[in-house]
Amino acid sequence: MAADETVRVKYVGVLCNEIKKFPNADMYRVCSLFFGGGTPSILDVNLFVLIMDTLRNCFEFDEGCEITVECNPGTVDAEKLECYGKCGVNRLSFGLQSSDNDELKFIGRIHTYEEFEESLRLARAAGFTNINVDLMSALPGQNVSSWKTTLEKIINLKVPHISAYSLIIEENTPLYSMYEAGMLNLPSEDDEREMYYQTGLLLKKAGLSRYEISNYAVSGYECRHNITYWRRGEYAGFGLGAASLLDGVRISNTSSMKDYLQYNNEKNYERLTVNDCMAEFMFLGLRMIHGISITDFEEKFHTGIRTIYGKVIDKYVSSGHLEKEGDIIRLTEKGIDVSNTVFSDFILT
Repeated sequence: MAADETVRVKYVGVLCNEIKKFPNADMYRVCSLFFGGGTPSILDVNLFVLIMDTLRNCFEFDEGCEITVECNPGTVDAEKLECYGKCGVNRLSFGLQSSDNDELKFIGRIHTYEEFEESLRLARAAGFTNINVDLMSALPGQNVSSWKTTLEKIINLKVPHISAYSLIIEENTPLYSMYEAGMLNLPSEDDEREMYYQTGLLLKKAGLSRYEISNYAVSGYECRHNITYWRRGEYAGFGLGAASLLDGVRISNTSSMKDYLQYNNEKNYERLTVNDCMAEFMFLGLRMIHGISITDFEEKFHTGIRTIYGKVIDKYVSSGHLEKEGDIIRLTEKGIDVSNTVFSDFILT
C-alpha cells in the first residue's frame, strides 16, 4: 500500500472513531451533510462507504437530506460516482476555478479544463443533477475578457449552481511569496470590480439568481448546508481542523495531522457571548441577499435591534449601503461592494 493511501486509511479510522464518540447523537437529526475542506473525492470508495455507514449508524438522517461531496476534476470516475449515488450523495461541487489552463497551472491546480468537462459528463451520466461549480476571479494573468470566457463556458454547461469568489492571497503560501516579491500580474482594482459586475450580469441573464454575496443558483438549488452557516444553525464538524457550533459553543479540532492521527485531537471550546452571537447574526445573515429579519433578531436575543445596532444601521442606510424594507434589513448593491467594511462595524459595536 502506498504511503499516501496508508495515511488515508488511518485518517478515516480516526475520523470514524471521532464520529462514534459524538455525545448525545440521538438528539440530533441530519438535514445536510457536506464532505469538503480538502479533496474528499480522492478517497477510495471503500473508505467513503465506511464513513457514510458510521454516520448513518450514529445519526438519524432526514428524508431528502442534502449530501454534498466536493470533487476535484479528474479525481472521480464512473465507479466512484456510482458509489456516491448508492450512499445517498445527491449533490456534487466541482472546484474548477477557471476554464483557462494557463491560469489553472499558475495557481497550482492539478487538473485541466478538459478534465473538468469529462468529470461533469461522468457525473451527469451517473444521474447527478444538483451540481455546483466553484470559480475564482482576479487570478494572476486574468483579465475581464478571460473571466467572461470562463463564465460563458460554464453557463453553456447549464449547471444549476455557481460559486464565484475573488482570489484571496493567504500568507505562508507560494502565491503570497510571489506577491511579496512583486512577481504576480494581478488584475487592477477596476478590472476586479468589473469582473464582479459581469458575474452578476451574466449569471442573472442565464437564470441563476444571487442568493448570497458569492453564490448563484437556479431556484430550488441553493446550498442548504451553507445556508445553515449563514443563518447560524447548529452544525457538527468531524476531521482535521473541523469546526462545530453546538448550544452556543464553538468547537474546533486540532489542525495538526500528526496529533490527529495519534488520537491527540485536543478540541478547543469557546462559549460565545451574547454579543458574539448578535454580531454573527448580523454579518453572516447580511451575506444573504434576502437580508436579516428584525423580528428574528429580537426573538432570539430578547432585545430591540436598534438598541444594539441602531447607530450602525442608520449610518449605512443613510449612506445607501443598507436598506430597510418592512421587517427586513439587507445590503444594497452599493453595500455589497464594500460588505467587509459594513460587517466590521457590526463586529466592533
